[in-house]
Amino acid sequence: MTPALDERQRIRAAMERILSDASQNSNGALTIVALAQEAQVPRNALTQRHLDLKNEFYERVKERGATPDAEARLRATIGKLKQTIAGKNRELDRLRADIPALVRAVNQLTLENQQLRERLDQPAANVIPLPGQRT
Repeated sequence: MTPALDERQRIRAAMERILSDASQNSNGALTIVALAQEAQVPRNALTQRHLDLKNEFYERVKERGATPDAEARLRATIGKLKQTIAGKNRELDRLRADIPALVRAVNQLTLENQQLRERLDQPAANVIPLPGQRT
């Protein structure tokens, strides 16, 4: 399959539309995917055949001072993940602080359980069953 003869022209025109916020065929994002959609060419046209145009697009985006949408989304995701990690670390610290108290409680309950079992093994001298009463 040979690329269309006007493919480079369509890519350059799409580049101009996206950079001037006048996209017609895409969401106007500053990405190669949006550029390919805007130019109505396959994405591999930019990633394999016209690397110079891809690099030019990224350079122009950089000169414009705009952060590409993909980078902005990734930075937002990283921020959310950092917050999640910080929350999980706080929770982990609280759980680790609870461990000694829980160990003490388990030891105390084990001792009480052992004492109660020993009492059950001893004959009860003060409990006398009443003969003949059934319920």
